[in-house]
Amino acid sequence: MNKLIVTFGEVMGRFCPAGFLRFRQVMPGNLELTFGGAEANVAASISILGGKSRFVTALPNNDITESFIGQFKGLGVDTSRIIVCEEGRFGLYFVETGANQRPSNVIYDRAGSTISLTGKDCYEWGKIFEGADWFHISGITPALSQQAADASLEAVKQAQNAGVTVSCDLNFRKKLWKWDSSLSPKQLAEKTMRQILPYVDIVIGNEEDALDVLSIQAGQSDVESGKLDVGRYPQVARKIASQFSNVSKVAITLRQSISATHNNWGAMLYDVQQDKVFFAPTIDDVYSPYEIRNIVDRVGGGDSFSAGLIFALNDSELCENSKAVAFAAASSCLAHSISGDINFSTRSEVERLMKGNASGRVVR
Repeated sequence: MNKLIVTFGEVMGRFCPAGFLRFRQVMPGNLELTFGGAEANVAASISILGGKSRFVTALPNNDITESFIGQFKGLGVDTSRIIVCEEGRFGLYFVETGANQRPSNVIYDRAGSTISLTGKDCYEWGKIFEGADWFHISGITPALSQQAADASLEAVKQAQNAGVTVSCDLNFRKKLWKWDSSLSPKQLAEKTMRQILPYVDIVIGNEEDALDVLSIQAGQSDVESGKLDVGRYPQVARKIASQFSNVSKVAITLRQSISATHNNWGAMLYDVQQDKVFFAPTIDDVYSPYEIRNIVDRVGGGDSFSAGLIFALNDSELCENSKAVAFAAASSCLAHSISGDINFSTRSEVERLMKGNASGRVVR
């Protein structure tokens, strides 16, 4: 896959206690620091799969930024269009990994981060999209601030003008949409994302994003109880496509949460032109989700799906719809076995799972 994928968003330092320990068990004490953030995760995962990616963000001028850039360069990601500023700070977030009936907990510390303070005119969009074939963004970036929302809108406009395919993961985060106090987080998200989506070709979301961001309900689904009315999601995709005529595909991940460490996982891809739906994984053409019974880390699972889907749709051997969604679902399934935001699974590992090799036997 030789096409260049550009992503734009915030990267943060991620602090996490070891294993399934709780904050109150380890603090004060040791926490593991890694880097993560939706669009950064996608860029890194695409590179690890064997693709070409460029990550764009705005970061403060300090040693933490240099450490991040060094790591991503080492992963093969093009970091040449990252803006380094004197204003702002490096955003942080803290993850307490859940287990069994105790959910994971995320605490954000990203107010005043550099990207949230950086205006849309600070980015050299012409150079950012030079040689690019695809642009990916998520609903997390515009949730940060008015400036970040303006930059996100400008980014998709500039990408469309450059003839670049645009994908957007709706990624609703209710803890972030606070920059307009006259609106609730859901109201602000819907108002903002409805301005961005007219410039998007591929919409990606999870089982509840369509309801949270676009007020589109999937039948009798109740994600809190782990009940998904899977047969209703094609209708959700069709409603999204009917509201945004530019959209050519809609992908939805389908997570059934039995507990924090036991999920059923799969996905659906709707092709607008064909008016056809493709589910993955399947057995004898019937949707049969992966049963993930011992989740190591589910944070970044959706990003690994986006990365897998984008990679597949840009690869000559995987670009057919059924293969693309199968590759993406398998890729994100494997990501649940890896600690940290980034999916370090390789293409060959993903393809083995796609072909039914799910035993986990040692590879010698």
